[in-house]
Amino acid sequence: SRKPSHPQLEAFIKHMSKGSAAQMDGTLSSLPRYPSHSFCEMGELTQTGVVQHLRNGQLLREIYINKHKLLLSDWTAKQLYLETTGKSRTLQSALALLYSFLPDFDWKKINMRHQWSTIFCSGSCDCPMRNHYLEEEQRRQYSLRVKNNDLEKIYVDMAKIVGIPTRQLRASNPIDSLLCYFCHNVSFPCTKTGCIGMEHFKVIKRHQLEDERERQEKKLYFLYALLATHPLLNQTVNRLQRIAEGKKEEVFVLYSAHDVTLSPVLSALGITEARFPRFAARLVFELWQDGKRPKEHFIRILYNGADVTFQTSFCRDYYKRSSKPMCPLEKFVSFVKRDMFLVFNSTSYYDACHRRPL
Repeated sequence: SRKPSHPQLEAFIKHMSKGSAAQMDGTLSSLPRYPSHSFCEMGELTQTGVVQHLRNGQLLREIYINKHKLLLSDWTAKQLYLETTGKSRTLQSALALLYSFLPDFDWKKINMRHQWSTIFCSGSCDCPMRNHYLEEEQRRQYSLRVKNNDLEKIYVDMAKIVGIPTRQLRASNPIDSLLCYFCHNVSFPCTKTGCIGMEHFKVIKRHQLEDERERQEKKLYFLYALLATHPLLNQTVNRLQRIAEGKKEEVFVLYSAHDVTLSPVLSALGITEARFPRFAARLVFELWQDGKRPKEHFIRILYNGADVTFQTSFCRDYYKRSSKPMCPLEKFVSFVKRDMFLVFNSTSYYDACHRRPL
């Protein structure tokens, strides 16, 4: 009876009860496959979130299954690659999207891999300079916060209302919590000492937008993003190259991640117009083949359904010189394998991670 709903919601819940046949890495098998609690809990997916991902999967199905026949009815387990962090909300998001993408899928074909890192760095996580730039970026964020008198007043007021020290509220960055209320159209919290209201939310949101502007100007986050996302982008490039060479395994890959995964990817790609990721945001890399020249391959990148291919740093200039609607795959390969390291005066990920700046 809760809102919003979806035509597949009831069938999705029923199908999730049969999921014990799936292969799930590590602790994933112990996580609930859909949100079944009576009340919303901290850090959990809501019914609204499930519906958003059912819609995401439905959109992808209409394009990739119904129109382009990416997966046929006899698809195999090897054609899917699924990976999620160990949070119930990311596992549940992946399963909701997958259910409407491949309705009533065979659980025996599902192999959900566990990723312990929110930046999906897998076995390439040792990167001291990445940590250095992240620390510098966090100092910048803190400096901007303490300069904002309006924000400090709001923090003091909100801390009194919810009964916690101001420093604790300041450290927790309450925009995350407030967005949950705002996006679900739920009233902000009230206590005996008062209510959190839209005036609090507006000041914090205004500061977030100011922070995004300064973040782009200072470039510290961009340097962090390049090093943080190289392992994930390198996996993506290697997979696209294998498919371009004729290896048809893993034709659909799904990473279920976080805003702190998606934000640095967008920054590293040079998509500066992208805002802070909304709930259920999706980034898609498509591989295309030229029908007349089968050896030529192109990529297209979509963010929440919008084509952002030519907003990327590696294809912006190509777009100015070419009438083709997509970016050559080799542009993306060169960016990931070489160009990402130029700003560090390096030629490899390892060197960029360990070379101290001049």
